[in-house]
Amino acid sequence: MEKWHLMTIVVLIGLTVRWTVSLNSYSGAGKPPMFGDYEAQRHWQEITFNLPIKQWYFNSSDNNLQYWGLDYPPLTAYHSLLCAYVAKFINPDWIALHTSRGYESQAHKLFMRTTVLIADLLIYIPAVVLYCCCLKEISTKKKVANALCILLYPGLILIDYGHFQNIYNSVSLGFALWGVLGVSCDWDLLGSLAFCLAINYKQMELYHSLPFFCFLLGKCFKKGLKGKGFVLLIKLACTVVASFILCWLPFCTEREQTLQVLRRLFPVDRGLFEDKVANIWCSFSIFLKIKEILPHHFQIIISFCFTFLSLLPACVKLTLQPSSKGFRFTLVSCALSFFLFSFQVHEKSILLVSLPVCLVLSEIPFMSTWFLLVSTFSMLPLLLKDELLMPLVVTTIAFFIACATSFSIFEKTSEEELQLKSFSLSVRKYLPCFTFLSRIIQYLFLISVITMVLLTLITVTLDPPQKLPDLFSVLVCFVSCLHFLFFLVYFNIIIMWDSKSGRNQKKIN
Repeated sequence: MEKWHLMTIVVLIGLTVRWTVSLNSYSGAGKPPMFGDYEAQRHWQEITFNLPIKQWYFNSSDNNLQYWGLDYPPLTAYHSLLCAYVAKFINPDWIALHTSRGYESQAHKLFMRTTVLIADLLIYIPAVVLYCCCLKEISTKKKVANALCILLYPGLILIDYGHFQNIYNSVSLGFALWGVLGVSCDWDLLGSLAFCLAINYKQMELYHSLPFFCFLLGKCFKKGLKGKGFVLLIKLACTVVASFILCWLPFCTEREQTLQVLRRLFPVDRGLFEDKVANIWCSFSIFLKIKEILPHHFQIIISFCFTFLSLLPACVKLTLQPSSKGFRFTLVSCALSFFLFSFQVHEKSILLVSLPVCLVLSEIPFMSTWFLLVSTFSMLPLLLKDELLMPLVVTTIAFFIACATSFSIFEKTSEEELQLKSFSLSVRKYLPCFTFLSRIIQYLFLISVITMVLLTLITVTLDPPQKLPDLFSVLVCFVSCLHFLFFLVYFNIIIMWDSKSGRNQKKIN
């Protein structure tokens, strides 16, 4: 009972922080003609409520796709429709066709904020609490502390409640987390269903698709494809196909309808990256303008090749040696590979890497905390644009204090705690003097924090040179990208050198 009382307090703290951040201004407030991303969510409710389902993704006089056209999968559209019915009941003006464009009122802001909070309460927060409660080999207080740290992660809070961009990220991330719980507990069909819902809510969940596929395929191989493994494979295939058919059924009546939805979900014409995203292509463009030099189709090919090659080793290892621990770390590695190398990446996509990092927080608290701080820092230009400096500082400090006190992260920097013992022993066979790895990582952390603090202060207090107006934003992205490359190497080392993942792991029961 004590555990659930403590978990209730943690949930209340998480909700309070979220609601407080939501009281700030949101993206695009009072800025016609587009009004920002808050308006996008309201407009999707307007479109889904007033137009026939076959017109949701098509350009027309009533649905100008240049004005926040719907570009997420069907489940997002259905969610918008559900919210629209509630909005219609409260105030029909909120979703009136055409006349509601740019609608802003205190009552409507309260409504939109409440819909996000309810989505968190129904999907994301229960998944976090259950995941932490199911962790084995740690005390009840550690489970509660783990839940608190995950719910206080500033990146997701600031984007969903402050910036109001890609609102309801917690829905797709929550479904993905339910999927992780399912397949880790051998509820494979339920886990597959939950992850299919995640993909059908936001297509960016494809970042996590290969680890799910490889883990489940590895389970089938382990059971034997001539027996139980084959039966499981058929059941999984039927579950996936059935869930996609149910979500896409209204859009599969005509070939052109299906193709139009896919074109909206994967707009390859937008380019290699958008804005100042901390991935390899944006960072490399500082020195060589890839988008201007390389043909568009070649950009797609090269990004695919780099992404595939960077995630291949971890996926092969997971297929051949499926384990819950390997699955969680491969989720991190694959999502980070997609973020760094794939085509058409947004700065908010780092949240897709942060979720699986939160899941290994209790296993490698020092490195996980460091990564989550960097992931929030990487969105600094976006957050400053929406005047979220104070919420950024407060939530980041609160998160860091929670992690530092709950896990004593500065005491968890030995090779064993960093899960680098096997790697270090392998290197020492050739370099006996290689005994300073943990010390190097501590120094790198110190340099990293100082750099992030200084760059934040410089960005906030100084004006960039007139000839280089994006100088500070580019520096933030470049520094963040270097961090992410380092973390990609680190997580892959853990995966490839973990030969006992089936025995020595903090299992999910």
